[in-house]
Amino acid sequence: MKIIRAILSGTIIWVLIFISFTIMSFIPVIKNSELQQNLILYVILIPIVIFGSKFYYKKEQNTNGFIIGFIMAVTGLLLDTLITVPYVIIPHNGTYTSFFINPLLWITIIEFILISYFYWKMKVK
Repeated sequence: MKIIRAILSGTIIWVLIFISFTIMSFIPVIKNSELQQNLILYVILIPIVIFGSKFYYKKEQNTNGFIIGFIMAVTGLLLDTLITVPYVIIPHNGTYTSFFINPLLWITIIEFILISYFYWKMKVK
């Protein structure tokens, strides 16, 4: 397993998700709806995580997709802790607690890991 490559994949995925949320925050119909933004994210997360998984598995073929998905998701959560919450959530009257107990976040994490696992199962293993 190449941990640095998995972290790099997770970082790339986090950046793409961050950009997606930034774009959605400018779309008038959905900019004030966390649920609508997350529903859109659940759809676009599929190609984003597949892209990150392809990037990882280009050089490494043996690591279980669940483990890689977990490492990439944890990388994203660490970046959320360092960047998203203090610079996006807190200025809008949110807190670390409100961000991390949000069930929509945990649905995203579960989907993220499952996409990575199924990519590995279908394309790599």
